[in-house]
Amino acid sequence: MPKDEKDLPSTIERSDQHAQDIYSETLESAEETYGDGERAHRTAYASLKHGYEKVGDHWEPKEHTGPSDEGAEQGGPGRHETKGGVDANASKAHLEDVAEQLDISGRSTMNKDELVDAIQKANAKETRKARE
Repeated sequence: MPKDEKDLPSTIERSDQHAQDIYSETLESAEETYGDGERAHRTAYASLKHGYEKVGDHWEPKEHTGPSDEGAEQGGPGRHETKGGVDANASKAHLEDVAEQLDISGRSTMNKDELVDAIQKANAKETRKARE
């Protein structure tokens, strides 16, 4: 596990204990396998995103577990484009609910891909604000 809370990314620090545990335990295991580096952290995030989605400046449990986007579905070594923790595989209705929670304007006229992009941008904005 991380040596202290400061070793957790800030968005995970602001999440529930279960999210923190998933990230920490996966990171510890990945570091044993891959060493301390980017690959271990990507593995820990991938594990977290299986059951959590990023909403604003923190992570919340998803309604259904599983890959959150096409990049997560691909898995394996190498980089895969992801949606930054947004559950792009969720229903449009769920994405609309998240967009409402984040007070995204114009959400009622957006298609699913536009909602994912707007939520991703809103999440990044909320995370920046929380770090200030």
